[in-house]
Amino acid sequence: MLKGRFLLRAIARRTMASKIEPGAPQPIYLDVQATSPMDPRVVDAMLPYMINDFGNPHSRTHSYGWKAEEGVEQARKYVADLIKADPRDIVFTSGATESNNLAIKGVAKFRKQSGKNHIITLQTEHKCVLDSCRYLENEGFKVTYLPVDKGGMVDMEQLEQSITPETCLVSIMFVNNEIGVVQPIKQIGELCRSKGVYFHTDAAQATGKVPIDVNDLKIDLMSISGHKIYGPKGAGALYVRRRPRVRVEAQMSGGGQERGLRSGTVAAPLCIGLGEAARIADREMEMDKAHVERLSRMLIDGISEKLTHIIRNGDEKHAYPGCVNLSFAYVEGESLLMALKSIALSSGSACTSASLEPSYVLRAIGSEEDLAHSSIRFGLGRFTTEEEVKHTIDLCVRETERLRELSPLWEMVQEGIDLKSIQWTQH
Repeated sequence: MLKGRFLLRAIARRTMASKIEPGAPQPIYLDVQATSPMDPRVVDAMLPYMINDFGNPHSRTHSYGWKAEEGVEQARKYVADLIKADPRDIVFTSGATESNNLAIKGVAKFRKQSGKNHIITLQTEHKCVLDSCRYLENEGFKVTYLPVDKGGMVDMEQLEQSITPETCLVSIMFVNNEIGVVQPIKQIGELCRSKGVYFHTDAAQATGKVPIDVNDLKIDLMSISGHKIYGPKGAGALYVRRRPRVRVEAQMSGGGQERGLRSGTVAAPLCIGLGEAARIADREMEMDKAHVERLSRMLIDGISEKLTHIIRNGDEKHAYPGCVNLSFAYVEGESLLMALKSIALSSGSACTSASLEPSYVLRAIGSEEDLAHSSIRFGLGRFTTEEEVKHTIDLCVRETERLRELSPLWEMVQEGIDLKSIQWTQH
């Protein structure tokens, strides 16, 4: 099994290298939270449905349609098995953003007619969740954006106090995409079930990486992304519980596919790729977990032992090890990213990385602006190697030391000056 995985890593790296200009060194990929490379086994599963079995899975009058439908339904079962659900509870979508929109807007609009017009979420949610909630606010809904503690965790007592008779939905991310914090999903699910409130979780960063049993966790709706679990982009799913039944208003009109919740021809090759990615994740989760945990500890210890003033963002005790967010004090994050150009890294969410503003997630956990600006997110995954992590450690240490030597602030700190005691003036 291990020999086969080394071969898969080599194939994945060679595929990524083909995108680089001839003669240029191959970048190390450590941005798995943004997207993961497709597992070659997923590509193999998809190809037949792009070439020979290309039928419309909704065509019921010939073998092309039957074959495509068979593949899609098998993929649906694989996704359901991964999260311990019934295949009939799985609705295929184009990705987690669409799933989040469908879950939040769909539940809110259906429940509004019964006087339920209040939604609760966190300030650290993904942008598509926050934007969906702002959209609903413009439609007359009330939304509570709960703060988190310094570790990024929800305050369960505050959450319970925020639930009112008008609350229809609580939407809280499973694993945060920037700092990797894992929320107490089971406690949240039990609280929501006791209050008669639907519970939705964005599990794009959790599915296939941590064990999930939607029944045990009492999750009513859950969003899944294909390209975060070594599957194709453009494929995702929404788990919608049928017993007890969760009612959702469709957000697209059309042929009524996917239980009437998501009209449009299902993209069979993409769904089959998502299904195969789910099957592999279900089978190899423990192996992936051990591999990522070992590399994560190596990375954190390797940097922290050689550099001072390194801050781990997020509650380390409740964090997914494959997402490591570090602040390098007295270094500008963008400068460090440029210095580390041989490594594909990020300073935050890929959806907001074009902005020069500090991460709203880091600001929500109380990070000071200078530390928020100095943060780097390291994403470790199935195809990350020990050699790549060692190179990353060496380069991070060398470039951080070089940039600090250029910083007058670092020089003042070395002299024992408390920067917070200085009264800065503008000219």
